[in-house]
Amino acid sequence: MENGTAWYLGYIIVYFSIMFGIGFYYFTKVKNADDYLIGGWSMGYWSIVGTVISTWCGASIFIGTVSLAFVYGFSAYLRFAFAGLFFTFILVAFFGQRLRRQKLYTLADLFGQRYGASVGIIPSVLSAFIYAIPTTGMQYIAMNTIWTIVFDLDPTTGFYISTILILSFTVLGGLPGTIITDALQAVIIIAGIVTLAVASLNFAGGAETLIAQTPPELLSVSGPFGIQEVLLFVLSVGPFYLVWQSSWQRIFAAKTERIAFTANATGVFVSALVILCPIVIGLSARLFMPADTNPDLIFSTVTLQLLPPYIGGFIYCALLAALVTGANSFILQGSSNLTYDLYKRLIHPTADNKRLMLVSRLTVAFIAVGALFIAQNFTGIMAIYQWALRITATTLVLPFLATMFWSRTTRTAILASMIGGFVSTLVWPYLGDTGIDQSIFGFFFSFAGLCLSFITTHHKEEEVVAVMYQDLSCAKTDNCSAVD
Repeated sequence: MENGTAWYLGYIIVYFSIMFGIGFYYFTKVKNADDYLIGGWSMGYWSIVGTVISTWCGASIFIGTVSLAFVYGFSAYLRFAFAGLFFTFILVAFFGQRLRRQKLYTLADLFGQRYGASVGIIPSVLSAFIYAIPTTGMQYIAMNTIWTIVFDLDPTTGFYISTILILSFTVLGGLPGTIITDALQAVIIIAGIVTLAVASLNFAGGAETLIAQTPPELLSVSGPFGIQEVLLFVLSVGPFYLVWQSSWQRIFAAKTERIAFTANATGVFVSALVILCPIVIGLSARLFMPADTNPDLIFSTVTLQLLPPYIGGFIYCALLAALVTGANSFILQGSSNLTYDLYKRLIHPTADNKRLMLVSRLTVAFIAVGALFIAQNFTGIMAIYQWALRITATTLVLPFLATMFWSRTTRTAILASMIGGFVSTLVWPYLGDTGIDQSIFGFFFSFAGLCLSFITTHHKEEEVVAVMYQDLSCAKTDNCSAVD
């Protein structure tokens, strides 16, 4: 075995040995589905900070943001990172406390409680199938760049390895295992991405050379296509993070409301700084890599070419840490939707903890295998992510805001809003050049559906409250999903 490959393999073996050691520990500790999917509402400050950073720095950051910066320059930061982090902070600062007091698990749980159990089906299915499965597949695609570029494995073998590793750890540890390993991995991720950014910048000739040789439009916040195009991209990405289940889980996992706010806010702030590093890597790579390079391969290729194996191996571990934690979070998000929103609320309301634990682990396996299918049949990390974000945002964001602020909202209007946003966003690509952005098109039909509240009446299953100002009945119970 070549010395370089031995370094890479050694790092990876040590990394996964530690991961699975922690996973086995929590396999023996986790006793119920609350602990497995929500962390028992008991996680401390640093654990939450670490898991927020690690979750944000997944494939979309390590691979996607580097590729966006390679193509669009600095405007890539506004297009994705700033947009997502800004709306995440709004969720944490303005909605987190109110949602936490309702003793909720998911957005579908909120809708099911407010409008009746059947209404929660749409956000649950959307979160599990349209978001969790494709974005987990995105982590597999990114991880496969390591197996193919570093170890020269064929893509199919790489996908199977990725699936087995991620599925095994997620089944073992659940959210507690993920949060604890995330806290540890945050250090690896930050150190790795900063190291590669510095190495890339030095290889490009330093900051002065980078600024001098990069076209001005690529250093501008407006990018090569103007500020309007950037703002439209922000609109299609940012609002999704108000309903991002991973953030909701981190809010609920904290052991106090204060920790839920301060830890999540700290994680958002640190992530905003860390994500500048992929921008530097992408811009620097433009000066020493061919213009026709596949953007999704830049991160792994730069690591292999610029760094000695004893450092490159650490960078690959940082990438693996980011991808594993991202996949864990997305899988558990989908599992919580399927376990609580579909199985417990609609199929078996009296299910005990033993049965819920079994269903949780089975749904984890289902999502992981579904993601394998996506990874093998689709390419383009950011394309997959944008597709999932757009559909989820146009379907759920306005209904969520109406539920929080407007007690007049009716069950009929919420269903019309979700269906209108979903269908219009799906059919938009087939309408030709409409001159209207896809997200604006979807939000328009979602808003039109909400307007039906003026001419429809409340259903008998509704709890007629504006959740931002009034508690649902589940706030007085042990957990919301227990309420039929």
